Amino acid sequence: MDAEQARSLLRKLPHSVETMQWGANLVYWVGDKAFGGKMFALINLDEDRDPLKPTPVLSFYVGPERFSELLETEGIVPAPYMARIYWVALTRWNALPPSELTDLLRDASEGVRARLPKKVLAVLALPQAERDKLIEERRRVLASREAAKPKSPKSMNAAAKKKPAKKARIRSHSD
Repeated sequence: MDAEQARSLLRKLPHSVETMQWGANLVYWVGDKAFGGKMFALINLDEDRDPLKPTPVLSFYVGPERFSELLETEGIVPAPYMARIYWVALTRWNALPPSELTDLLRDASEGVRARLPKKVLAVLALPQAERDKLIEERRRVLASREAAKPKSPKSMNAAAKKKPAKKARIRSHSD
């Protein structure tokens, strides 16, 4: 399996939504993140790979049952930042046979879907047209909130974070 084959599979899974985030990463969600969907897989498209420090090509949720077992496989490591919630990362595409990887990615989607809040599951149960309308409406609300946030230059933000300088004690000659 390679990035294009994985992408094709992930996009076909029920309620799967693809976004591009954090540089060159394709992130796959069960449900749209605008209404509370959750990530279940991530494909790293960065080509700059250091041979001494393998960069994961694919990360995904495996759950507590399979986590330790999969880490014993060469080419599979704990996913950076996500290992605490039972995500693994493949450092090369051939770390697992394609059929096993396909099953694991399907299980990732189903496992995350099973843990979604009832409110999000209710949105997923809506007919496609209603769901699309709700998502578009939610995105407009989120965009208006973002636009309403005060914008300030980085230098002002950095200055605001600095601790106030201590006042120097001025000594007079009479001290």
